[in-house]
Amino acid sequence: MMRSLWTASTGMAAQALNVDVISNNIANVNTTGFKRGRANFEDLMYQQIKAPGAEASAAGTQLPSGIQVGLGVRTAGVSSVFAEGSFQQTNNPLDLTIQGRGFFQVQQANGNTAYTRAGAFSLNATGQIVTQNGDTLQPGITIPTDAQSIQVAPDGTVSVVQPGGTQSVVGQIQIADFLNQGGLTHLGGNLFQPNNASGQPVIGNPTENGLGSMTQGSLEMSNVSMVEEMVNLIAGQRAYEMNSKAIQASDEMLQTANQVKR
Repeated sequence: MMRSLWTASTGMAAQALNVDVISNNIANVNTTGFKRGRANFEDLMYQQIKAPGAEASAAGTQLPSGIQVGLGVRTAGVSSVFAEGSFQQTNNPLDLTIQGRGFFQVQQANGNTAYTRAGAFSLNATGQIVTQNGDTLQPGITIPTDAQSIQVAPDGTVSVVQPGGTQSVVGQIQIADFLNQGGLTHLGGNLFQPNNASGQPVIGNPTENGLGSMTQGSLEMSNVSMVEEMVNLIAGQRAYEMNSKAIQASDEMLQTANQVKR
């Protein structure tokens, strides 16, 4: 009887984590460039009371299925779903989106390179293109102080128009891609970091070698669907309740057995 108590407890723990992931998705429904998470589960080991195919009698008959009792569930991983979010038009020349595969490269204050899909950029005091947290876009691009307009081409070429109508190229935005995007480490602040699971970044210009193209004046929004998340939340809550009911049922059965008198 104790087996069912422990089995149901693993289900409660798994669904609690599932609700944690869903709650984070819902909280970031309006976060630029956010990618929703998904909890993945797998069953635990099985207690094999009678092995399938074992001899059932002296005549040599075999058990067609045997007796294998599962011991619960565990979280196999939480994967990020990198499906493209919807685009929101902003008409801000430094709001950029990547249509297709790829990540912007930014240099953090500690000198490390991080990667993001959030393209809400600004200029700092020296004219460099930076993120909302002040991280510098890489390769670094500096906009002249007398620039009257900024243009970003689909291939990432950045040019400005200066007084007199002179147009000049001031930089080239390069983006990075990963073989296993779902293996990236979340740093917070819309940033990701590569590791052994994701592989090393493959860097190139937009529109080249399968990389996405650059769009100016818009932002990629979160790919969270509120309807889908609410359905998942209800399902997770009900699964948690059913596991708690299984614990309650096992407890009542133990109580009944405890009250049996000789």
